[in-house]
Amino acid sequence: MRQVLPDLWETSTDNPFPGLTTHGYLWTSDRNVLFYSMASDAEFDDLEKLGGVDDQYLSHQDEAGPILGRIEDRFGATLHAPAPEIERIGRFARVDIAIAERYVDDNGVEVIPTPGHTPGSTCYLVPGDDGLRYLFTGDTLYVNASGGWTAGYLPFSDASTLAESLHLLAHVDPDVVISSAFAGESAVHQVTEGEWSSHLEEALEGLAIASQTR
Repeated sequence: MRQVLPDLWETSTDNPFPGLTTHGYLWTSDRNVLFYSMASDAEFDDLEKLGGVDDQYLSHQDEAGPILGRIEDRFGATLHAPAPEIERIGRFARVDIAIAERYVDDNGVEVIPTPGHTPGSTCYLVPGDDGLRYLFTGDTLYVNASGGWTAGYLPFSDASTLAESLHLLAHVDPDVVISSAFAGESAVHQVTEGEWSSHLEEALEGLAIASQTR
């Protein structure tokens, strides 16, 4: 595992599709929280040394797989997942907390449903180290191989709903954005003051073009 911020650790690379890279992220706060998921159990011992996994949050159904059950068995992690996708996710592990609305939970995680990429896509905002705000966007928003901010629009996605979710995120104002899938060098991006709105505008413009061509 690689430490990317004082309280954030990145799991090893997974390549679910050609040109697409994903990681899981362990946030070491009062409780150890794993966002997204992992490629395998190869780093379980490393996770154990960091204090294990108390909670796991999935951003959407594409992060579900057999590894969920192994994380639950090894660490006893509480699984948080989007309610609209609980049927698919529940094939692999018991969902302890089904997410259906926006709220701040007992772990200090602000749950922000952002449907569009998939019906249950959800972002998470947490208070990170040194007062920084970390926004985990899943596949709703990511940086592409050219460095452009991109909405996670695919043939099965709902473009208008995704656009509404991006407009919602305009009010979040994060300092660090961490996506699940990405196509560039990293999924972790610092956002300087005043940049966030322009990043979202870029993603919305790209979404409008992409949805018109399909």
